[in-house]
Amino acid sequence: MVSHKTLTLGLVLLASATAMAKKTSAYLFTYFTGNAPEKEQICYAISEDGWNYTPLNNGQPIIASPEIALTGCVRDPHILRGEKGWFYMVVTDMKSSLGWSSNRGMVLMRSRDLVNWEHHTVHFPDRFKGTMFEHVTRVWAPQTIFDRLTKRYIVYFSILTDDGSCPYDRVYWAYANSDFSDLASEPQLLFDMHSASIDTDIVRDDDGLLHIFFKTEGSRQKGIKQFIARDFYDGRTWELQDGWCQDTDKQVEGSGVFRLHDGTWVLMYDCYTSGHYQFCKSTDLRHFTRVQDTRTEGAFTPRHGTVIAITKKELKRLLKAFPNK
Repeated sequence: MVSHKTLTLGLVLLASATAMAKKTSAYLFTYFTGNAPEKEQICYAISEDGWNYTPLNNGQPIIASPEIALTGCVRDPHILRGEKGWFYMVVTDMKSSLGWSSNRGMVLMRSRDLVNWEHHTVHFPDRFKGTMFEHVTRVWAPQTIFDRLTKRYIVYFSILTDDGSCPYDRVYWAYANSDFSDLASEPQLLFDMHSASIDTDIVRDDDGLLHIFFKTEGSRQKGIKQFIARDFYDGRTWELQDGWCQDTDKQVEGSGVFRLHDGTWVLMYDCYTSGHYQFCKSTDLRHFTRVQDTRTEGAFTPRHGTVIAITKKELKRLLKAFPNK
C-alpha cells in the first residue's frame, strides 16, 4: 500500500522537475578524464541536445583538485540541482596511482552559480573514529539526492574496509549537515547484494518510484543492475529487475541517468575498456535502447561523470567563465 506521504513526495518532485524542465535549454556534463593525477580533476562539457558534448575551458579542469582534496586528486563527480538556488557536487577523494584501495573519504561541494564552489573534505578515519568506518580502504562514487519528507540531503556511496566489517563493496548512506560541509550522521547500509556493488545512481520517475542503478563487481558478471522502489529507507520493499541495463557486452561503469527537455530519459555509462561513452534512451526507465557511442578522444575524454539540465542564463555564465580559446 502506498502511503499518503510517499505519494505526496513523488507528486511534489514531479511538479518541481516539470517546472524546471520548461526553463532549461542545455546540458552540463561533469566528469574527470583519466587515471593520471593531472587527469583526476573536475571538467565541464556542454550540449544542446543531451547526446553530443563540447568540453569547456579547452578540456582543462574547472577547479584544481589540490585545492579541494586531501589526496590532491578527485574522481567520479556527481552534480545535483538542489533547493533554494544551490547546486551540489560530491566527488571521490582519491589518487588512483596510490592504489585502488587507497582513498579514505570524499569532497562535498556547493555553488550558487556553477562557477565558484565551496568545498569540504570528509576523511572517514577521523570523522568516524571508533566505528567500522575508521577502517575504510575506499569510499567510492558518492552521489546526492534530496528527501522532501525530511527536507535533508542524502549522500550515498560504496565502501570497503580492511577489518572484515565490510569485506566487499557495499552501498551506504548518510544525511549531510545543513550547510553541506560534513556528513551529519554515521552511515547506514542502503543495500547489500552479497557481492561487490559500486557506482549507485538514483532517480525518481513520474509515478514517484525510485530507480536505483548500480554496478555489480567481484565474482558476479560485471554490469549495471536496477532496483525499483517506493521507499528509499526500506530495502525489503525494493524489486530487483531482471537482466542488465546497459546495451553492450563490454565492461562498463559509472552509470548516470538524466532527463531531456522532451521527457526522454537518458542512461549513459563509461565503457572504460573500449574508448567510448555510451548513451541509451528510455521512456519508462525500464527498457533502454542504444543511441550512440561517443568516442573519448582529443579534448573530450570523459570518465565516470553526470549530467544536469541548465538554463540559458546558466549556459551563458559558463561560456563566459570557461571559454575555449
